[in-house]
Amino acid sequence: MDGPGSYLQPAVLTGVRPGMRAYHEELFGPVAVVHRVGSDAEALRLANDTPPYGLGGAVFCTDEPRALTVARGLNAGMVGVNAMCGDTADLPFGGVRRSGFGRELGPLGMDEFANKRLLHIRRWIDL
Repeated sequence: MDGPGSYLQPAVLTGVRPGMRAYHEELFGPVAVVHRVGSDAEALRLANDTPPYGLGGAVFCTDEPRALTVARGLNAGMVGVNAMCGDTADLPFGGVRRSGFGRELGPLGMDEFANKRLLHIRRWIDL
Protein backbone atom coordinates (compact mmCIF):
# COMPACT_ATOMS: atom_id res chain seq x y z
CA MET A 1 0.00 0.00 0.00
CA ASP A 2 1.38 3.37 -0.97
CA GLY A 3 1.13 6.06 1.69
CA PRO A 4 -0.17 6.05 5.27
CA GLY A 5 -2.95 3.73 6.39
CA SER A 6 -3.64 0.13 7.17
CA TYR A 7 -4.32 -2.82 4.92
CA LEU A 8 -5.18 -6.44 5.71
CA GLN A 9 -4.69 -8.87 2.85
CA PRO A 10 -7.97 -10.76 2.20
CA ALA A 11 -7.71 -14.52 2.55
CA VAL A 12 -9.73 -17.45 1.20
CA LEU A 13 -9.23 -20.70 3.11
CA THR A 14 -9.92 -24.06 1.46
CA GLY A 15 -9.39 -27.59 2.72
CA VAL A 16 -10.57 -26.63 6.22
CA ARG A 17 -11.58 -29.75 8.18
CA PRO A 18 -12.99 -30.52 11.65
CA GLY A 19 -10.29 -30.07 14.27
CA MET A 20 -8.84 -26.96 12.61
CA ARG A 21 -9.44 -23.65 14.42
CA ALA A 22 -10.96 -22.05 11.32
CA TYR A 23 -13.58 -24.84 11.11
CA HIS A 24 -15.50 -23.95 14.30
CA GLU A 25 -14.49 -20.37 15.11
CA GLU A 26 -16.31 -17.21 14.04
CA LEU A 27 -13.85 -15.45 11.78
CA PHE A 28 -13.99 -11.66 11.53
CA GLY A 29 -12.01 -9.67 9.03
CA PRO A 30 -11.27 -10.14 5.36
CA VAL A 31 -11.31 -13.94 5.43
CA ALA A 32 -13.66 -16.54 3.96
CA VAL A 33 -13.70 -20.31 4.35
CA VAL A 34 -14.88 -22.08 1.18
CA HIS A 35 -16.17 -25.66 1.20
CA ARG A 36 -17.37 -27.76 -1.73
CA VAL A 37 -20.49 -29.86 -1.05
CA GLY A 38 -22.62 -32.20 -3.16
CA SER A 39 -26.14 -31.31 -1.98
CA ASP A 40 -28.25 -28.78 -0.11
CA ALA A 41 -28.55 -31.23 2.79
CA GLU A 42 -24.77 -31.55 3.00
CA ALA A 43 -24.42 -27.75 2.86
CA LEU A 44 -26.89 -27.37 5.76
CA ARG A 45 -25.11 -30.02 7.84
CA LEU A 46 -21.82 -28.21 7.31
CA ALA A 47 -23.26 -24.72 7.92
CA ASN A 48 -25.01 -25.80 11.13
CA ASP A 49 -21.92 -27.62 12.48
CA THR A 50 -20.78 -24.44 14.22
CA PRO A 51 -21.33 -24.99 17.93
CA PRO A 52 -21.27 -22.91 19.95
CA TYR A 53 -21.98 -20.13 17.43
CA GLY A 54 -24.80 -19.04 15.13
CA LEU A 55 -24.65 -15.33 14.36
CA GLY A 56 -25.72 -15.16 10.73
CA GLY A 57 -25.66 -16.71 7.30
CA ALA A 58 -26.58 -16.04 3.71
CA VAL A 59 -27.87 -18.07 0.78
CA PHE A 60 -27.28 -16.92 -2.80
CA CYS A 61 -29.37 -18.67 -5.43
CA THR A 62 -31.51 -17.85 -8.49
CA ASP A 63 -34.07 -20.51 -7.46
CA GLU A 64 -35.99 -18.64 -4.74
CA PRO A 65 -38.03 -21.62 -3.35
CA ARG A 66 -34.80 -23.64 -3.05
CA ALA A 67 -33.01 -20.68 -1.41
CA LEU A 68 -35.84 -20.23 1.11
CA THR A 69 -35.77 -23.94 1.99
CA VAL A 70 -32.03 -23.76 2.65
CA ALA A 71 -32.34 -20.44 4.53
CA ARG A 72 -35.04 -21.83 6.82
CA GLY A 73 -32.74 -24.76 7.65
CA LEU A 74 -29.88 -22.54 8.84
CA ASN A 75 -29.47 -22.38 12.62
CA ALA A 76 -28.57 -18.70 12.84
CA GLY A 77 -30.06 -15.56 14.30
CA MET A 78 -29.97 -13.60 11.03
CA VAL A 79 -30.21 -15.07 7.53
CA GLY A 80 -30.10 -13.30 4.18
CA VAL A 81 -31.32 -14.60 0.83
CA ASN A 82 -29.42 -13.04 -2.08
CA ALA A 83 -28.10 -10.47 0.39
CA MET A 84 -25.85 -10.44 3.40
CA CYS A 85 -27.57 -10.49 6.77
CA GLY A 86 -29.55 -7.33 7.27
CA ASP A 87 -30.96 -5.78 10.38
CA THR A 88 -34.24 -4.19 11.27
CA ALA A 89 -35.41 -1.83 13.98
CA ASP A 90 -37.98 -4.25 15.44
CA LEU A 91 -35.53 -7.14 16.12
CA PRO A 92 -32.28 -6.89 18.05
CA PHE A 93 -28.99 -7.66 16.33
CA GLY A 94 -27.76 -11.08 17.42
CA GLY A 95 -27.56 -14.78 16.82
CA VAL A 96 -28.26 -18.07 18.56
CA ARG A 97 -26.25 -20.08 21.10
CA ARG A 98 -23.16 -18.12 22.24
CA SER A 99 -23.65 -15.66 19.37
CA GLY A 100 -26.92 -14.63 21.04
CA PHE A 101 -25.26 -12.96 24.02
CA GLY A 102 -25.19 -9.18 24.12
CA ARG A 103 -28.19 -8.42 21.93
CA GLU A 104 -28.87 -4.76 21.46
CA LEU A 105 -32.02 -2.69 20.96
CA GLY A 106 -34.21 -5.26 22.75
CA PRO A 107 -36.73 -4.48 25.50
CA LEU A 108 -36.14 -5.39 29.13
CA GLY A 109 -37.34 -8.59 30.74
CA MET A 110 -37.93 -12.03 29.28
CA ASP A 111 -37.73 -10.78 25.71
CA GLU A 112 -33.96 -10.56 26.19
CA PHE A 113 -33.86 -14.37 26.42
CA ALA A 114 -35.86 -15.05 23.25
CA ASN A 115 -34.02 -16.04 20.07
CA LYS A 116 -35.65 -14.29 17.13
CA ARG A 117 -34.72 -14.70 13.48
CA LEU A 118 -34.53 -12.27 10.61
CA LEU A 119 -34.89 -13.56 7.04
CA HIS A 120 -33.93 -10.92 4.46
CA ILE A 121 -34.72 -11.57 0.77
CA ARG A 122 -33.44 -9.64 -2.24
CA ARG A 123 -35.15 -10.63 -5.48
CA TRP A 124 -33.04 -11.34 -8.58
CA ILE A 125 -33.81 -8.87 -11.37
CA ASP A 126 -32.91 -9.74 -14.96
CA LEU A 127 -31.90 -6.61 -16.85
